[in-house]
Amino acid sequence: MASSSPPHVVEDVPPFLQLLSDGTVIRFTDGYPLPIPSPPPGQPVVDWKDVVYDASHGLKLRIYRPAAASSSGNKLPVIVYFHGGGYSIGSFDMPNFHACCVRLAGELPAVVLSADYRLAPEHRFPAGLDDAANVVSWVRGQAAAVGDNADPWLSETADFDRVFVAGDSAGGGVVHHTAVRLASGRLGPLEPVRVAGCAMLCPMFGGEERTASEAEFPPGPFLSLPAVDQAWRLVLPPGSTRDHPLANPFGPDSPALDGVALPPMLVVAAAHDLLRDRAADYAARLKAMGKPVELVEFEGQHHGFFAVEPYGDAGSEVVRLVKRFVYGNGGASD
Repeated sequence: MASSSPPHVVEDVPPFLQLLSDGTVIRFTDGYPLPIPSPPPGQPVVDWKDVVYDASHGLKLRIYRPAAASSSGNKLPVIVYFHGGGYSIGSFDMPNFHACCVRLAGELPAVVLSADYRLAPEHRFPAGLDDAANVVSWVRGQAAAVGDNADPWLSETADFDRVFVAGDSAGGGVVHHTAVRLASGRLGPLEPVRVAGCAMLCPMFGGEERTASEAEFPPGPFLSLPAVDQAWRLVLPPGSTRDHPLANPFGPDSPALDGVALPPMLVVAAAHDLLRDRAADYAARLKAMGKPVELVEFEGQHHGFFAVEPYGDAGSEVVRLVKRFVYGNGGASD
């Protein structure tokens, strides 16, 4: 009997992972592509800790709260945050995503829950989206918990009547699908939680037909069109096209959103982002349906600029924008 050929690389995502022909995934941990953020002096002090929200899959989230909140007695809005990384890389503990959440928690102020979710290609869609739904269910459980079953940080500080779902890049796509599931009733009753809005930063959507920004823009410093196409090959069910409903919210087989009562939506786009047109089209289509959506475009910026430079000028403007959105849809600022 002839020996079978050894597995070969079918998808290479340097410096993060390789997918082999037999389905094996090799992940590398010695590469970090982003500049490590350095907070300027005078930042608000933020406490954080990690907790397990899904023991069956070993999934955790990181809770952030302003240090002053523990003694103030004031309840703060809650932001459930999903990191980016093309659905195949990233974690809440990456320094850049961590810095984003520290800023949001300290400067809004807010309680921030930054959650990991299962990544492709080991776990293709809908696994990561199911995990996001489980995060929301965990939040609902915390809102209803009493005594030792309640996390003390949340019972002391979180206002579960002001919950927002936010995400960057792929995390923005997670936000969309979570919002649709919530509004469609697929996650069951949320009481006593109220989702007051969603914020999507440079959301990652796809489609077979190229947009003008995809076709005409040069590659950004941290994103290229081949990398985007590869990300979809890794996360979508095998054989799917980029018009799959989990990639393209308005594809030929995607469910209609006209009758879905979405909460207020904030969509942030970057003018030089290859995916800029998809974010703008997403907001325009929702607005045409009468949905409460706001599109804010940042001139001179590339994809994922907030995570790339959390303490940059544009990042500071994102924090102010999210603060206005959160407190504008959930009550007056403390």
